[in-house]
Amino acid sequence: MSGHSTASRNTNRAGVFNVPLFRLLAINLAIGIVVAGLLVGGLLLLNPGGLRHLIFTDRSPWVAVGLLLFGFVVTFGSAAMGSAIMAAGLPRDEDDRGGGPGKMVRQEVGAKART
Repeated sequence: MSGHSTASRNTNRAGVFNVPLFRLLAINLAIGIVVAGLLVGGLLLLNPGGLRHLIFTDRSPWVAVGLLLFGFVVTFGSAAMGSAIMAAGLPRDEDDRGGGPGKMVRQEVGAKART
């Protein structure tokens, strides 16, 4: 009987990734985490205002790096997830003729309109 409950728990875990909204959020969170890591690495590499020197001369530099990374992950992870949610309802077809707020619509100019 315990084998059956373990199998159902594994099925439920796999089922969570089959939900399109959860998968969308997880993918965009991962994108935000990668962007945050690249930006923190870039900040440490470029050393603006002596930031790298300030962090690594401390007694516990990894706490500062962790806090900086955590702030960037929260910021960019939520921005990526939010933009994905807001863009979820937009049409995927590039040639659609609908124009909503803030959307540019391509217009064709005929020979009659030019004269």
